[in-house]
Amino acid sequence: MMLTIPNLLNSAQLDKIHELLAAAEFVDGRLTAGFAAAKVKHNQEMRQDAKRMRLLIRILMASLGQHEIFRFGVLPHRVADPIFARYLPGMHYGDHVDDPIMGSSGPRFRSDVSMTLFLNSPERYDGGELVIRTAFGERKVKLPAGDAVFYPSSSLHQVAEVSRGERLVALTWIQSYVRDAAQRELLYELNQAREALLKESPEAEYTALVDRGYTNLLRMWSEL
Repeated sequence: MMLTIPNLLNSAQLDKIHELLAAAEFVDGRLTAGFAAAKVKHNQEMRQDAKRMRLLIRILMASLGQHEIFRFGVLPHRVADPIFARYLPGMHYGDHVDDPIMGSSGPRFRSDVSMTLFLNSPERYDGGELVIRTAFGERKVKLPAGDAVFYPSSSLHQVAEVSRGERLVALTWIQSYVRDAAQRELLYELNQAREALLKESPEAEYTALVDRGYTNLLRMWSEL
């Protein structure tokens, strides 16, 4: 399942992130790549700076942590510190899957869901589409600044070569309470029906049945 969150960040939040990144140092992105990914990765990433990173995380999590699509579609258990990456003309990231285990410092965790948050308007660069292979063919994603896309970390994906301008994104990875992507999709759709019923027919017996079904499926499939 692929989910998008339009306007995850507003214009003021984007302006602040651009201000912080403008003064940051960017280094070769292969420094954070796994063995296989390093062979196809050609981008730059913000060098770790504790103070700057705290501010960036605060801006991002203020919006992400409270969003209903993130809470109910991703079912987040652990969220990695974000990486801020840029692609200049000629840069790209070939086909790869994300590392299954994340966390170079602190607790290690499984990556179930990947997020790309677009920080530049698509008019500011050519190319740079996120290309995700699915059972129904390739999906090309290039969203407005402030929009985010979520997709299974096991998906084969790439970033097309940038031919003009600068592609700037924030990336993070999430361990979900529910490991299986098909189960997460079913729970997300069932919860949408459940919430509609709770608003429209809160006293109905069928509402209680759907509510109980969702709750017990989440209990059955969740991992702590």
